[in-house]
Amino acid sequence: LPPAEAEALVRALQGSELRDIGGQGWLRQHEYVEKLNMHGILSASAGQEQLLTELLVSHAKIPVLIGELISVEIWKHKIFPVLCRLQDFKPRSTFPIYVVLHHEASIINLLETVFFHKEICESAEDSILDLIDYCHRKLTLLAARSTAAPAELPAEPQASPSSMQVRGKPCSSLGNVCAEECGQRHREAFPWVAAPAPPAHLRVSGSTVSPWFFCPSGKLKKFENGTWHVVPPEEQGKMTKLDGQVWLALLNLLLSPECQRKYRFDGFNKSQLLKLRAFLTDVLIDQLPNLVEMQRFLSYLAVTDPAPPRKDLILEQVPVIWDHILKKNSGKWEAIAKHQVKHAFSPTDEELKLQARRWAQTYSLDMMEALAPDKPRCRVCGAEAAKRCSRCRNEWYCSRACQVQHWQKHKPACDLMA
Repeated sequence: LPPAEAEALVRALQGSELRDIGGQGWLRQHEYVEKLNMHGILSASAGQEQLLTELLVSHAKIPVLIGELISVEIWKHKIFPVLCRLQDFKPRSTFPIYVVLHHEASIINLLETVFFHKEICESAEDSILDLIDYCHRKLTLLAARSTAAPAELPAEPQASPSSMQVRGKPCSSLGNVCAEECGQRHREAFPWVAAPAPPAHLRVSGSTVSPWFFCPSGKLKKFENGTWHVVPPEEQGKMTKLDGQVWLALLNLLLSPECQRKYRFDGFNKSQLLKLRAFLTDVLIDQLPNLVEMQRFLSYLAVTDPAPPRKDLILEQVPVIWDHILKKNSGKWEAIAKHQVKHAFSPTDEELKLQARRWAQTYSLDMMEALAPDKPRCRVCGAEAAKRCSRCRNEWYCSRACQVQHWQKHKPACDLMA
């Protein structure tokens, strides 16, 4: 995006009410987020994301994005089930619903891209607690799917690719960054981050039974770059990016003096953390040498009872966005659903065509190709393709011969899209 357009999009970002989700104004906000998300990915790939970071910080838009993220999450849990049960909910197209569900993934991926800059973490201010709370909920859902014993791998994937894209990689990555930044700048977050139950235990769950691995028919598969891949035997000991994020987050949480001071190392918490020792093998430590410090800490924890936390009166901040939205809309879920059926999810044919043209501009083929990790393949023979249909620009071919061969099958779809 040109700098002026990027600034205009950032300036236009604003929070929305739960009732307005799916409406025309909200859809424009989704377009802004989607364009900034794709721009952020391409800029980060080229090492030029500084402009987007500065714009989000200077216009104080990180709290806005976090608020929108939690708002869509609540819509998905509270309103969407009611919407599906309504008798008059008979949409011509379900794509508007998909856009709302996809909005959550767009925001979390945009945050993941920019949150590696300390200025972004600082600009989040108190809403960083709400982001940590969000990551905790998502990782809880992911860990809850793990029903196999720690020494076993399930025969079926514990999460779909879309769930892993929203819950797995972004939340592990953001959780790691938040843990590190809280240790350096957000001291007020520690009473919550180091609370007796949650984040560390979820990280232990992620380390002992990784939701991004499963083993169908004796073949180990891992989730990476948005899809499941078969792991060759010689690479089964190799650490994945998701594994690395989990271990780094544990490292930041457990070895921080502030966290150690406020974390309650009772019998249960201690037993959960000591499960990690079985996984700190020489192969793992060779790939991430910093884990030596964790190994030493766990050895010390096994033979020592750390001092109990102070019993002084502590005033601490807590996440508030989730509770605020719930209280504001409590008892209104069905009314909101009926309003959205009438005004957002039952568009006319003309409205669908108009919105389809806007979506086509947002999700341009050139932009999507730039984001794709793999080169396009010929629709006929599967070889790398450099040519595509000039009418619909949707199908790729390696040669004129393959295009001619495929034309009779492609013609109906080409006529429709062109």
